[in-house]
Amino acid sequence: MERKLSVDLGTRAYEIVIGPGLLTRAGALIGPHLERPRVAVITDETVAGLHLDALRAGLDAQGIAMQVLALPPGEATKGWPQFSRTVEWLLERQVERRDLVLAFGGGVIGDLAGFAAAVLRRGVRFVQLPTTLLAQVDSSVGGKTGINAPQGKNLIGAFHQPALVLADTDVLDTLTARDFLAGYGEVVKYGLLGDAGFFAWLEANGPALAAGDTGRRIEAIRRSCRMKAAIVARDETEEGERALLNLGHTFGHALEAATGYGARLLHGEGVAIGCALAFDLSARLGLCAQEEPGRVRAHLRNMKMKADLSDIMGKLPDAEGLLTLMAQDKKVRDGRIRFILARGIGQAFVANAVPPEAVRSLLEEELSKRG
Repeated sequence: MERKLSVDLGTRAYEIVIGPGLLTRAGALIGPHLERPRVAVITDETVAGLHLDALRAGLDAQGIAMQVLALPPGEATKGWPQFSRTVEWLLERQVERRDLVLAFGGGVIGDLAGFAAAVLRRGVRFVQLPTTLLAQVDSSVGGKTGINAPQGKNLIGAFHQPALVLADTDVLDTLTARDFLAGYGEVVKYGLLGDAGFFAWLEANGPALAAGDTGRRIEAIRRSCRMKAAIVARDETEEGERALLNLGHTFGHALEAATGYGARLLHGEGVAIGCALAFDLSARLGLCAQEEPGRVRAHLRNMKMKADLSDIMGKLPDAEGLLTLMAQDKKVRDGRIRFILARGIGQAFVANAVPPEAVRSLLEEELSKRG
């Protein structure tokens, strides 16, 4: 049942392995990448409590020693204080350039540990061991690493590709339904941006996948990673095509900032709502059929996911406030917000000249539905 993919980046190419039971085989899979039998594991306290014993057993089986730093869980960890703590901990453990750092957790840990590896001794190799669906299909692949700033999300970081990605599907069984579906928001994004057939497959198979079907989960992760790997291989540092992977993120990141990067709105939930809004905007601008946003929302609703601004609890800024937050996005060029819009499901493109009044009007209308 195990599946493998390659991210083709020449001498920095690496493999993505997807399937059950990978933690128990971690030593055998990671061992060939080691010059000496030791690793430094960066994780969070929740993941450590659930899965660290399995990882330790997998490494012990091959005689690989590990040292562990467990950080507090949550998006608040992805900032300067815990980043500094991580780098200093790695230096205190005398981690060398020939060693491996293991990023063992969700997107927060993967981004932070990857950035720490990128700057430590001007670059230490690392392995991604993603433990959430969101991290397995998105943040663990492609080499984007970083932390948040008060001004916005992921504004401080570096491109630093992993040496290996191990996506153990067994760990997904320990996710809450909400966390799993938040990750599914990124899965849906792949179908919406470039593969209408995959979106149709998700419409048919999404409920079974969410209910725990391992084969369907592996297939969804494989197809998501295959698309991302191909785009990254063509545009590693987001000079062009890779920007398509930000479908839903311009709206989503602003909503995350507005809700304090906390439990009110998870990243994948923001992406899902953002995708729906991107299709709304596309339809308003005459770029896609009026029926397309409804189809997007129908699938999100069928999966019992957030799909509208009215699904976000508590107060939100007005339209002008949300536009101000969007202006902090990394995708801003010469002061203009770049949106990823669509000519239809599976047909996303980068739009550099979206009229601000169209975005403002859409946001005002959607905010008015919150009552």
